[in-house]
Amino acid sequence: MSREIDLMILGGGCAGLSLAMRLAKLGPRCPQTLIVESRERYVNDRTWCFWGTPSAQLTSLVRHRWSRVRVSAEGRQREVECASSPYEMIPASVFYEAALREVAANPRIRLTTGTAVSDQPVRTGNRWAIATPFGTHSPRWVVDTRPVRSPRRGDAVLWQSFYGREILCETDRFDAGCATLMDFLPTKDGRIVFVYMLPVTARQALIEITAFAPDPLGPELLGELLDGVLTKSQAISKSETVRVESGSLPMGLSTIAEQTHRNWCRAGLAGGGARPASGFAFQRIQRWADQCAEQLACGHGPCSQSTDPWRLRAMDDLFLRVLRARPEAGPSLFMKLFAMPDSGPMIRFLNDCPRWSDCWRIILALPPGLFLRELLKGLSSRKDLRAQPA
Repeated sequence: MSREIDLMILGGGCAGLSLAMRLAKLGPRCPQTLIVESRERYVNDRTWCFWGTPSAQLTSLVRHRWSRVRVSAEGRQREVECASSPYEMIPASVFYEAALREVAANPRIRLTTGTAVSDQPVRTGNRWAIATPFGTHSPRWVVDTRPVRSPRRGDAVLWQSFYGREILCETDRFDAGCATLMDFLPTKDGRIVFVYMLPVTARQALIEITAFAPDPLGPELLGELLDGVLTKSQAISKSETVRVESGSLPMGLSTIAEQTHRNWCRAGLAGGGARPASGFAFQRIQRWADQCAEQLACGHGPCSQSTDPWRLRAMDDLFLRVLRARPEAGPSLFMKLFAMPDSGPMIRFLNDCPRWSDCWRIILALPPGLFLRELLKGLSSRKDLRAQPA
C-alpha cells in the first residue's frame, strides 16, 4: 500500500516530538505529517536539564529549579549562586504529555507507536519510499532522528554514560534548593566518574552515576557504582526506588551525517543535537526545531542542526581531547570553571551562547600547560598525516 504524505519523522523522541510541536502550531498550514516511533508507549525515562537563560524554551514545562549548584572533588567543594539563570529540569513524562497533547490537536499530524523502520529511505522520483510493517509510505520530506547505530568506541571523542535512580527516603535528607552537578569519584581506568544529584524535595531526589569515557558504559557497571554510593548513607540506603533512567550521550561525534539531499536530514543526537563539551541537548534541539519548522512551513526542505561557531567548536574539541588524554585532571578542570568569580561566562558557555569575552575568561580560568601540550600534539599529528605519501 502506498500512502502519500508531506513529511515523515522517523523517531518520536525529544527531537521528533519537538519538531512536531512546532508544526502543530501551524494549524492548517502544517504539512501532512506522520511520526513513526518504535516504542509501544511513553514512560518517564529521561530528565532534561538546562540553564534558565532568557532564550530558554518550553520553560512552562519546568518542574523544578535550583538557584544554587555544587561541584566537589577530593574534599573540596564549590557552590555557585545562579538565581538569575537557574538550573532547570523537565521530566520526560511532562514533555511527552505536552507534546502528545499538541500533536493530537492537529489532525494533519499522525503518530504511530510500536512501529520500527529498519531500512533507510530510498529515493524514487521526487519522493522517498519508506517501508513499515503497515505499508509503504512516500513522503516528500524525511527527518530521521533515529540513532545511526548503538553507541560504540570511536564514534565520539568521549561518551557520557549515566545510570540513575529517583529515590524516596523515609526522612528529610536533601537540600531541595541546591543541585549537585558533579561530585567526583576517584579516576580509574581512564574514566571521569561523578555523582549527579537533583533533589526535588527534602525526601526525594534523582541520583545518578555519570562517566566520561572513550567507551560507552552499560547500566550494569554504573549501577554497581551507584549501589556503592547509596550504601554509604544509611538514610539513603533505606529508600524506595521510584524509577530508573540510563543512557549514553556522544561528546564530540567523530562524524555527523551531512544533509545529502535537500528533502532529507538527520536530527537529534546523531545529528549533533548534544553539545560536545557538556552533553546538554534539550535547548539545542528546541532551536533546531524552530528553524526546521520554519523551513517546512515555507515549503522548503528540512534543515539539519546548525553548526556551532568555529571558536566554540575549537574550544570544545580541545577540551575533550584534554579530558581524554588526561582524565585524572578532569575534576580539577571542572572545579576551576566553577570557581570563576562570575558564573555568567561559564553558564553562557555551557548554554551555547558565549560572548567573545566569555571565551577568553574560560581560557584564562584553565591551566594553559595542559591545553598547549594537547594543542601542539594535535598540530603535530596533522603535520605527520600531511607528510605521508598518498
